[in-house]
Amino acid sequence: MFLLALLKNQRLATNFKDIAIELWEVKRYENDLISINPIKKTKSAESIKPLTQQNSVIKSVTDEIKVYTEEDHLNRHKDETVELYEDFKQALLNLKPDFEIVPKKWYVAFKINKNIVDIELQAKSLKIWINLKKGQLDDPKKLMRDVSATGHAGNGDYEVTVKDTENLEYIMSLVKQAIF
Repeated sequence: MFLLALLKNQRLATNFKDIAIELWEVKRYENDLISINPIKKTKSAESIKPLTQQNSVIKSVTDEIKVYTEEDHLNRHKDETVELYEDFKQALLNLKPDFEIVPKKWYVAFKINKNIVDIELQAKSLKIWINLKKGQLDDPKKLMRDVSATGHAGNGDYEVTVKDTENLEYIMSLVKQAIF
């Protein structure tokens, strides 16, 4: 009973939209099989800020943890770049409506169990990574750049920089390869 209460309290403790703590459920079965699953925050997760006003220890910890938002990325860029991002975001959501959008420090991740596409907003363009290993992407137009041997912010070995929506449909056809 105590363990169930503890687990419930841990789930509640991580269910704040502005705190970067993840909770994972680990189950052990017969034959040493293990299942590991993330416990996701609810869509209606509350802010931890009202609690921090009451407790200085919680406030000091939450002040040190930065949780990035999509707005953090959008507010730093000109309207043209934001519009381009919105076009690609909408195309991704049309492709797969259940994408989870997870802003990180350098990019915005579009996830389905794992990162599928990462988009970094730049001054006048978007840098897009498709999360596939080198040799796994069929790219007849050779639009994507192999970044398997270079350092880069996003996940995956394929990167493209876009300044317009000219190749949007083609890029979405490449993204499909990472999803299915």
